[in-house]
Amino acid sequence: MTDQTQALTQDEKNMGIVVHVASFAGYIIPFGSVLGPLIVWLMQREIPFVDECGRNCLNYKISMMIYVMISVVLMFVGIGFILVGFLAVLDIVLTIIAAMKASEGICYKYPLSIKFLKTSH
Repeated sequence: MTDQTQALTQDEKNMGIVVHVASFAGYIIPFGSVLGPLIVWLMQREIPFVDECGRNCLNYKISMMIYVMISVVLMFVGIGFILVGFLAVLDIVLTIIAAMKASEGICYKYPLSIKFLKTSH
């Protein structure tokens, strides 16, 4: 937990939630898992909590896209089908956890995330 937790307004926490939940657009729209959080982050990144949540979410979603692409290639040898299923379940579970943490005012650090956008912490 950060010292910032007590200082956050409910609107700031809600925008942190929206950043994470916007990534579910990827299950409907191609590249929506990156575009959803990117749009929210770009619109609200002047809020430090949303900026940190957005960077963490985008790093994770870009990392997941790379992992899925590798899994698609591995489908030619069979194991990719299992990996894609595992990655989909992992993505849903971790995104829900991140949204729940954001509702508590905690910026969730996703595992398996490559740091493309550096965070301030």
